Amino acid sequence: MTGELSWVPPEIDTTVPNPARVYDFWLDGDHNFAADRALGEQILKIMPGVRDAARLNRAFLRRAARYMAGQGIRQFLDIGSGIPTVGNLHEIVQQADPACRVVYVDREPVAVAHSELLLQDNDNCAVLQADLRDAAEIFAGAGKLLDLDQPIGVFMLLLLHFVPDSWEPAGILARYRDRLAPGSFLAITHVAADSESTRLDEAVEVYKSNQNQQNQPFPRTHDEVVAFFDGFELVDPGVVGCAMWKPEGAGDMSDDPAINTLPYAGVGRKP
Repeated sequence: MTGELSWVPPEIDTTVPNPARVYDFWLDGDHNFAADRALGEQILKIMPGVRDAARLNRAFLRRAARYMAGQGIRQFLDIGSGIPTVGNLHEIVQQADPACRVVYVDREPVAVAHSELLLQDNDNCAVLQADLRDAAEIFAGAGKLLDLDQPIGVFMLLLLHFVPDSWEPAGILARYRDRLAPGSFLAITHVAADSESTRLDEAVEVYKSNQNQQNQPFPRTHDEVVAFFDGFELVDPGVVGCAMWKPEGAGDMSDDPAINTLPYAGVGRKP
């Protein structure tokens, strides 16, 4: 990102990299700082395919959103939504039905500020600044736009691997599951600890050394990611490599098999 920085919220320390802005850099976005680009480049030197993995995650978002819309879901909650980029959730689902309602949630002020700008003329969308752990606050805010007594499509993409075991992620997910109406869906992507990427551990250590304690990555195994869907019925094909979840064409895949499985992806339905 170059040029005027007057849009930057005053509480932002632009010298400390942030996961949402590093991800924005990998997606060739404009809302990242020198510190974000430096860390992003470090990771790319270790794992050149990580930029492709970010693209595959966005492709999964598109497919999962279309799937949920096809199942009749007309309201969505995107937690850890990040900085707006091409193919945002509301753009996808409102193509299926302009009446679809979407609430974005992120704790990163830059992501929230730019979401607010993007959505200022869209009455069927809203954005909240909140932490994943504050489920009650998130549902209270989302309930101003969404009907919480009806099914909702919830997205938590590339979010839960920033949640340490000490936060009890299973308990966090249970609070969301218990509040959702039957027929709701949950979509998750999560960096795979048991992927074929041989230098993942090295990349994780570099990432950790450049982050504060709130943004430490914790890759998890397939079984650990499946466990996040406790209380949901997994949609076929279950939890698989991101590229293998209902791919629609070659553009949903990477030429590198290791990248196809670097993020796990899955969708579950609350019975």
